[in-house]
Amino acid sequence: MEKDITLNKTAVFTLNPCSLVDPFSFKLTPTISAVCVMLYGFLTLLSFVTVCGNLLVIISVFYFKQLHTPTNSLILSLAVADLLVGILVFPFSMAFSLSSCIYNDSLFCKVRDSFDILLSTCSISHLCCISIDRYYAVCQPLTYKSKISHRVVVVMITVSWGLSALIGIAMVLSRLEEGCEEMCFVDVVAANTVGPIFSFYLPVIIILSMYLKIFLVAQKQARSIQTGTMCGATVSKMERKATKTLATVLGVFLFCWTPFFLCFTSLPFTHNPGRVPVIETLNWLALSNSMLNPFIYAFFYSWFRSAIKIIMSGKILRCDLTNTKLH
Repeated sequence: MEKDITLNKTAVFTLNPCSLVDPFSFKLTPTISAVCVMLYGFLTLLSFVTVCGNLLVIISVFYFKQLHTPTNSLILSLAVADLLVGILVFPFSMAFSLSSCIYNDSLFCKVRDSFDILLSTCSISHLCCISIDRYYAVCQPLTYKSKISHRVVVVMITVSWGLSALIGIAMVLSRLEEGCEEMCFVDVVAANTVGPIFSFYLPVIIILSMYLKIFLVAQKQARSIQTGTMCGATVSKMERKATKTLATVLGVFLFCWTPFFLCFTSLPFTHNPGRVPVIETLNWLALSNSMLNPFIYAFFYSWFRSAIKIIMSGKILRCDLTNTKLH
């Protein structure tokens, strides 16, 4: 869909620091420069940190029985999606960047887009599920355990991955057809406008609505506690901290992904070639979100810091520590 953008032949050389484009044949030629080497070195480091950080989250939640809770199961599945971003999306995006795929709309470019869409949609759907989990934990604490059981969480995770996979596959299949001279603009508008509405904007509205309800209930409970008129179940300190942490995860997600989706949505309505490197930069900012989540957990959760120390020391290889009490 990006290949329909009209580009000035004098501008194509600056679109990608690691590629050159012949101004007459528009053939893409890889090139090596100091900027390119530093760029790929930085992105490789970003990918490595993403994989290691999310692998620590996965091992921690999977290994220690104390962490086998519905909320942490959702965090575990989200970490798997972030891990796959580091393993699959980062290498594909380095080899087949947005600007290079404008001139080389190969199967690998379509596969890269498919993984990108699948895992970003999977992340936002998991955040939707987490917001629902937090809503019941804070707003309806008496019915939380009955409403959000392990079976319900498994259903949430399965639906999130299933829908995301369908959207990713549909994206690839829709782009395999060639010769859409009359319908290309319609396809681009559908992909760049309708797609983001259902995969990003609508879920974000739902999530923000849930957290707004949580905030209002938490404020009401805080005032009730201060005046001594609190009756019924109160939200534990642990639940409040978990809600703040996961709200921070949501905030970081919005900071990383919103600029990309706003720019991506407006792409079909502009022919300015300068937008391409901007969108590519915003795409890397969005992908970096997968690296940041483990650092948020490490900052807010003492149990995660304790788990990391045990894992990094290699103690889990020498003895059974699954029942260890994490502080």
